Amino acid sequence: MVLHAGGAFAAGDPERGAVVFQKCYACHSVVPGETGLTGPNLAGVVGRRIANAPGFDYSPALAALAEQGAGVWTEAALDAFIRASEELVPATEMTFVGLPDAGERADVIAFLRQTR
Repeated sequence: MVLHAGGAFAAGDPERGAVVFQKCYACHSVVPGETGLTGPNLAGVVGRRIANAPGFDYSPALAALAEQGAGVWTEAALDAFIRASEELVPATEMTFVGLPDAGERADVIAFLRQTR
C-alpha cells in the first residue's frame, strides 16, 4: 500500500490538539530526542518518512509499509492512521483505538505540525 497526499486538509487548532494529544503521551513524546517509550518520538513527524524515527524499532507491519515505498507521513496519511491504524496498517503493533472525530484528528495534526 502506498500512501498518497490528499487534497486540502482541515487546518485544525494546535492548542486543542495539544489537549487531545494527552491521549497519546503514554506511548509517544514530541520532545526532540526523547526515546524509550513504547511508540516512536513524534517530533517532526509531519513530512517525515514512514517508519524513520531515529533509534526506534518499528513493528514488522510498519517497516514493511516503509519498504514498499509508502513515502512520508503526510497530513492525509496521519489522519487515516490516527482514525484507525489497524485499517491502514493491518498487524500494526499500535494498540490505540483511534480518534473517530475528524475535528480532533485535525487538531492533533495541527499540534504535530508545530513540533520539531
